[in-house]
Amino acid sequence: MIEKLKILFVSSEVAPFAKTGGLADVAGSLPQAIKELGHDVRVVMPQYSIINDEYLNQLKPVLHFRTRVVWRDDYVGVNKLERDGVINYFIDNKSYFDRPTLYENNDKHVQFAYLCRAVLEMLPKIDFKPDIIHCNDWQTGPLSIMLKEDYQLYDFYKDIKTVYTIHNLRYQGVFGKEILEDTLGLPYKYWNWGVVCHDDCINYMKMGIEMSDIITTVSKTYAEEIKTAEFGEGLDYVMRMNSNDLYGIVNGISYQDNDPETDERIYANYNVEDLSGKYENKRRLQEELGLPQASGIPVIGLISRLVDQKGLDLIASTIDELMEEEVQLIILGTGNKQYEEMFKEIADRYPQKVSANIKYNANLAQKIYAGSDLFLMPSKYEPCGLSQLFSLRYGTLPIVRETGGLNDTIKSYNEVTGEGNGFSFTYYDAQDMLYTIKRAISFYQQKEVWNKLVKRGMESDFSWKSSAKEYLKLYSDLVNQKG
Repeated sequence: MIEKLKILFVSSEVAPFAKTGGLADVAGSLPQAIKELGHDVRVVMPQYSIINDEYLNQLKPVLHFRTRVVWRDDYVGVNKLERDGVINYFIDNKSYFDRPTLYENNDKHVQFAYLCRAVLEMLPKIDFKPDIIHCNDWQTGPLSIMLKEDYQLYDFYKDIKTVYTIHNLRYQGVFGKEILEDTLGLPYKYWNWGVVCHDDCINYMKMGIEMSDIITTVSKTYAEEIKTAEFGEGLDYVMRMNSNDLYGIVNGISYQDNDPETDERIYANYNVEDLSGKYENKRRLQEELGLPQASGIPVIGLISRLVDQKGLDLIASTIDELMEEEVQLIILGTGNKQYEEMFKEIADRYPQKVSANIKYNANLAQKIYAGSDLFLMPSKYEPCGLSQLFSLRYGTLPIVRETGGLNDTIKSYNEVTGEGNGFSFTYYDAQDMLYTIKRAISFYQQKEVWNKLVKRGMESDFSWKSSAKEYLKLYSDLVNQKG
């Protein structure tokens, strides 16, 4: 048994309050899983003005005080909302967080240095001394070094340990060297030691990696990949240097929030014993998006940020060959203009086969998970990926490239042994992807095989139960370390 721990989870975004990607899903569901295992876990995030009024109106004031970001004298409001038994704290400062977007501004270095400072100074004021502060991605990179440099000389802070999770190494928080003193208030020795800088710039991600007690990332495969030049985004040498403190723990999803039997966002509910509702979801999805309502044609869903990472160039180079197959393709997402225009043009050319929805719509996303037969993720790299887990939960079989968390969670169907829960290809190659899609389509026509795979996907467990226990083991070992 692990003794009861106190954990503070710090994230720049948390679902359902504010979300741009998978970080928010993790921050919204992992603490809940840890709470259910008997520990005192709390979450803290910025109080963005774009949070839905449904949640802003529920916030209860806790306290307010002032803090300094070097020469800046700033207000800090702390409000809270309890959701599913987890207390969520919100750091309120209109100057920093009353913005139309989360990250598209020119003072991110100050914005998130302020967040880290405010979180640390909040703790004794709310009388919560965590054993572990769990930081996430570059936005919380400065917290560990601030803790060690400015706070651990005080008794309240001296035993607090930090865990730092890399959700995507590509986004690092890179700024000019002048912010070392102007924004972070750190002595120049940290620059000379190389723990805060990369390529002659301040690097918030590197800072978090170097100065936290333990580093985790979101799958075991990705933990190995980021030690290489191909996937290391320039920081592979940092990952190799810190490899003894690096752990890969695959993400999970909330099986309570994503349950086809109770989900109110989909057209019809269903379960593994009765799949008739899934077929109704497919029909209604085709109807809503203006595609022919053909039950015998497999529907391939793709929900993604439309960026290079996601393997969209593989689709571009094979789309005409793919459209020769009896198949329908549904796309949902926004991103780079070139990909937005590409999918619009494809939909114009193949109106009976392609629906391009260039927007973000959470309810439509859920309908696509439930109404599709296959789900395509041909990523160039994918630290973990959650969409393949959502799709399995709703009985939609993933087609993935074997990278990062996709490799850890999806095993390609083997017709000899009968094993597998989806379809995968090894090399970042358009023809390999196309071959794998065609292979999946061929099994779609074999209903006995197909239904067995659908039910296997729905019965698999990629909830947070197992991964939460892995995190707790890391936390406990860290707290009980000597010295």
